Amino acid sequence: MAIAGFYLRRLYTIFKGEVLVLPSRVVVFLFFLAVLFLPIVTQDPYLLRILILTSIFAILAASWDLLSGFTGQLNFGHALFFGVGAYTSALLNLHARIPPSGSIPLGALAAVLAGLIIGIPCLRLRGTYLALTTLAFPIILMGIVFAIPSITGGELGVSGLDRLSRSRVSDYYITVVLMLGLCTIMWKITDSNTGVIFHAIREDELAVRTAGINTTRYKLLAFSLSGFFAGIAGGLYAHFMRIAGPSTLEVSMSFTVVIWAVFGGIVTIYGPVGAVFILFPVLEFLRFWPEFRMLMFAVVILFILLYMPDGLLPWLRDKIEEECPRCKIRNVATRKTCRVCTAPLD
Repeated sequence: MAIAGFYLRRLYTIFKGEVLVLPSRVVVFLFFLAVLFLPIVTQDPYLLRILILTSIFAILAASWDLLSGFTGQLNFGHALFFGVGAYTSALLNLHARIPPSGSIPLGALAAVLAGLIIGIPCLRLRGTYLALTTLAFPIILMGIVFAIPSITGGELGVSGLDRLSRSRVSDYYITVVLMLGLCTIMWKITDSNTGVIFHAIREDELAVRTAGINTTRYKLLAFSLSGFFAGIAGGLYAHFMRIAGPSTLEVSMSFTVVIWAVFGGIVTIYGPVGAVFILFPVLEFLRFWPEFRMLMFAVVILFILLYMPDGLLPWLRDKIEEECPRCKIRNVATRKTCRVCTAPLD
């Protein structure tokens, strides 16, 4: 009991010193609790279905931010990774009888290979040329899908896949736990030395090269990591919907991911995740008013772009927190001095 009490006090000290010091961290903690304990409050199948899809698309949006937000490698064909993961998982499950626990990771590895295939020829491209080139790859793959319907199912896709689990609640916990875990891993990557190099490449690649860093290797790493996480999202989607079709490769999917990221705030990881959890459920509930659904969506996006160009969540964070000009540590906006170096915050 004494040992347990010691570790509990230590855990509380860490929690108090690392989480409760900032409102944004408290919000993230409450978000974790809300999504993990939601099935205790309600097990409505429709609500769980919406949140399962939201979690899957949150992984996809965060993976785009990891690549395009942090390294500046603008990818308008992110649906390629999602589609490769979905189709690979589906075909392995259908023909090789590999269960979802095996087919989804293998689909993610196939998406990593797709990331390398895209990354290598695009290394010399930047800006608009890179964006248009990446946009072409999912279109090419869709053409291949239509060309060999005996394998890919053509326009109908691949159906009859195994379920993620035996119940909707189990599906929910699988996707939500993976979403929380993978998005946390992506955030930790961006907060590491690798993330610093990613960000430096985005700001000034020539300066990074001058410092002796192999930018080619890090850009390929960014493409591969982004493809891996997006491939997991694609595999989860295929097994949850029990179908992998051309819709996973559509251009609209790629642009929707970009909209989510810009709405929530790029170069954050948490921004795209929050945006998906706001926009996707809202759009689902607005299906009852189809004539106003897309109009309201467009108005909201336009409002965010005009008045919150850095994204909704960074804007909200800046309203409740302030960065210390000396040590760059964030503090509650109501503080007069920094909680670490005691420098004035005015």
